[in-house]
Amino acid sequence: MHVPTILRVLGTLLMLFSLSMLPPIIVAFWYRDGAEMAFVSAFLITLCTGLLLRQCSTKRQELKIRDGFLIVVLFWLVLSLFGALPFILSIHVHMTFTNAVFESVSGLTTTGASMIPKLAGLPQSILYYRQQLQFLGGMGIVVLAVAILPMLGIGGMQLYRAEVPGPAKDAKLTPRLTQTAKALWFIYAGLTALCTFAYWAAGMSLFDAICESFGTISTGGFSIHDNSFAFYHSHLILLIGSIFMFLGGVNFSLHFTALKHRKISTYWQDTEFQVFLTIILLALAIMTGVLVLYHLYGSPFDALCQALFNLMSVITTTGFTSVDVQHWPILIPTLLLLIGLIGGCAASTSGGIKVMRLLLVLKQGMREFKKLLHPQGIISVKLGHRVISDELLQGVWGFIAVLILLFVAFTVVLTATGVDFSATVALFVCSFSNLGMMVMGGYDNDLSSLHMIGKWAMIITMLAGRLEIFSLFILFTRAFWRK
Repeated sequence: MHVPTILRVLGTLLMLFSLSMLPPIIVAFWYRDGAEMAFVSAFLITLCTGLLLRQCSTKRQELKIRDGFLIVVLFWLVLSLFGALPFILSIHVHMTFTNAVFESVSGLTTTGASMIPKLAGLPQSILYYRQQLQFLGGMGIVVLAVAILPMLGIGGMQLYRAEVPGPAKDAKLTPRLTQTAKALWFIYAGLTALCTFAYWAAGMSLFDAICESFGTISTGGFSIHDNSFAFYHSHLILLIGSIFMFLGGVNFSLHFTALKHRKISTYWQDTEFQVFLTIILLALAIMTGVLVLYHLYGSPFDALCQALFNLMSVITTTGFTSVDVQHWPILIPTLLLLIGLIGGCAASTSGGIKVMRLLLVLKQGMREFKKLLHPQGIISVKLGHRVISDELLQGVWGFIAVLILLFVAFTVVLTATGVDFSATVALFVCSFSNLGMMVMGGYDNDLSSLHMIGKWAMIITMLAGRLEIFSLFILFTRAFWRK
């Protein structure tokens, strides 16, 4: 374990994060909203801390696998603390330390659950900063660091493997890792720019369009309005949001390949994408049918728009709302809860178990059925034309096993604080899948009434969901610290 080098890298990444305080400072001065000093102070504290940590080592050493995992976990923990500084220092928000950390973690993990009861009246710089946290967390600031700071002289692949979501982490889109990270961020920024223009053209103000696009492509869920997208009263905006949330929930390597070869057929040839689209179409048909059957909206088109937007928000684990889905017939919230746990595609900005893992579990189950009929047969699990290794399948089952243990621990803690079981299940999906939106359980998006212990349980679960469990909990194993 190269501790001085780890601290040096951590300091460099913290210095990089300090730059994220500069745009809110500009916004604060532009709107003269009085929050300038909170961001200036946060910038100086973060930058100076990063400079001090960077002085711990001047050597350039190659990091090992465990070093990469430790850096990623430490960075997300430290980043969450320093990301909370503007909320703590601002005189406009009045947040406790726990609530400020929760808000920071919720933004960076693209969860979107909030500890701020009312957004109306907050300074524009604070609103913008919340959206920016999602934007940085969406693709992962560590991947950004690998893209623009190759001079670190560290094992970038180890950071990339620990940071990128999904079961298949070793595939590189380009021969060089730095080029891969740059390609991901180029697509990510490009989609954000397109989404901003589409929102603005549909009637949003430029400030709203920028902020809401940050939350859309990152599948974050923070909005700058208390009633989220219901504020805009526009079917066109709901349709635009649905399209770009869908793009955020698709594997970004497919976007890269489709752009590189200029072939939209790239998407249809991917098995995970096919299953993802099938789930969406089936769920959309059920939801629209139920809404029309219960005559909840004036026309089938209204029902379709509302169903599509909220379905895309849940399956991509974004968390935007255009209506309180808890008031819909119970079949729909139950369906959305299950869909939210599954989440989007691997290597996307979405959270959840991921469609890829669900697909592999189902295929493994079918193989076990076939083995009952042919005990001596050699039966492989295939994804398209690719044979899936037993090692990858074991990793998926290990993920599911640890997920169950995490759910049990989360349930014990939450119920001990007085939360009933149904709400506990909804809160677990809300935090682990980085969904944020409460589809069941009786809570709205303001979770400030939770007990402090429950809030910290959700903080840990949000980080576990963002780092896909193993990257976080591997630090608590004896083997990790053994030489």
